[in-house]
Amino acid sequence: MTYVICEPCIDVKDHICAEVCPVECIHPMRHVDPNEYEEVEQLYIDPEECIDCHVCVPECPVEAIYVDDEVPEEWEHFIQINADYFQE
Repeated sequence: MTYVICEPCIDVKDHICAEVCPVECIHPMRHVDPNEYEEVEQLYIDPEECIDCHVCVPECPVEAIYVDDEVPEEWEHFIQINADYFQE
């Protein structure tokens, strides 16, 4: 089980979720690579690094973060989108 960032994050990238993540699994990190942060349209959770702590979920102002097995059907493709981001 891991968390997934879905469509409501597109073009929002509030980043508070990344700031509270204890294992820094939400990327890109604005403070690490500002250019990459500006180039992507949303944030992503690394499924290998996520420890399922739930800390990011209540911080998301657009309610874009879901447990992978609770992602709404219309956004299920974001599970693969998040995983693919880390394969590049």
